[in-house]
Amino acid sequence: MGEQRPLTVPQHYYALLETAIGTIGIAWSAVGLTALQLPEADRRATERRLKRIAVGVLAADPPAPIRGAIAEISAYCCGSQVAFASVALDLARVPSFALRVYTAARAVPWGRTATYGELARRIGQPLAARAVGQALGQNPLPIIIPCHRVLASGGKIGGFSAYRGARTKRQLLALEGVQLGAPCGTPLLPGLLPAEG
Repeated sequence: MGEQRPLTVPQHYYALLETAIGTIGIAWSAVGLTALQLPEADRRATERRLKRIAVGVLAADPPAPIRGAIAEISAYCCGSQVAFASVALDLARVPSFALRVYTAARAVPWGRTATYGELARRIGQPLAARAVGQALGQNPLPIIIPCHRVLASGGKIGGFSAYRGARTKRQLLALEGVQLGAPCGTPLLPGLLPAEG
């Protein structure tokens, strides 16, 4: 029997970026982004959470393609309409059902919403709304895979697994001009001015 070679694991890296909505963490491989961590209570909490979901990542200066993704994320967090179509993703570890859900979610345009049931129909499994919700709850790349645009039936906010839950989901929707009963007169997100009117 020949000598066994150790398995080589592709290296993954991470960086933290300051945005208008707080510190966001991203992780990437040579293929593309593998994870995005929305802001937690503070920078250290964001970094800890990112390292839990992107195990084994090393801090690094982002290469040019990742810097491009960072620029788009930063613009989005300031309220710019960004589609993220040019951002390379590494979803090799994502199960096939979830990948279909994420592809359907990416087709929901900026400033629009869909329901879990609509996404289930779009992927050809009209009775799988609950499974769609579960897949979105495991989304490794929120904002880029815009799970915040997917609502429960009747336009209800539904769940959101990020820090502050549904409040963060409402805030991301508000960045896109989607108002779901957000209170007036208070800032929608840290660093942003309240809506006029």
